[in-house]
Amino acid sequence: MVKRTTFETADCPVARSVDAVGDWWSLLIVRDAFDGSRRFGEFQRSLGVAKNILSARLKALTDNGILELVPAGAHHEYVLTAKGEALFPVIVALRQWGEAFSFGPGEPHSQLVDRRDAKPLRPLEIHAADGRRLTPVDTEVRKLA
Repeated sequence: MVKRTTFETADCPVARSVDAVGDWWSLLIVRDAFDGSRRFGEFQRSLGVAKNILSARLKALTDNGILELVPAGAHHEYVLTAKGEALFPVIVALRQWGEAFSFGPGEPHSQLVDRRDAKPLRPLEIHAADGRRLTPVDTEVRKLA
């Protein structure tokens, strides 16, 4: 089997983030955790993924501090940690990008809505410290010393 490249020591935050949650199964597990899945069987039914793959991804997410395995009666459940909950904007951004670019006109899909008023969320935007909306041309990457 080919060994996966690791970016755990890369100096780029994006590379390190991808190393922690960068495969589709892991991101879909995190998505399902936000949607309320907590048990192995719930993730397995939702995703239809092979048990060995799911086990490996859940272990990696737990080892990376994104999920925590907690006792729940005779079973254990996977719960998002604060580090895992901090992925919420990432999941929302991927969802909104998918809604905008992955479906044809009128094609049905799911939509994330505010529980309070059942309205769709506003598109995520990136803002400067002074509140200005930023686009890619307004930013640059600078290395920290």
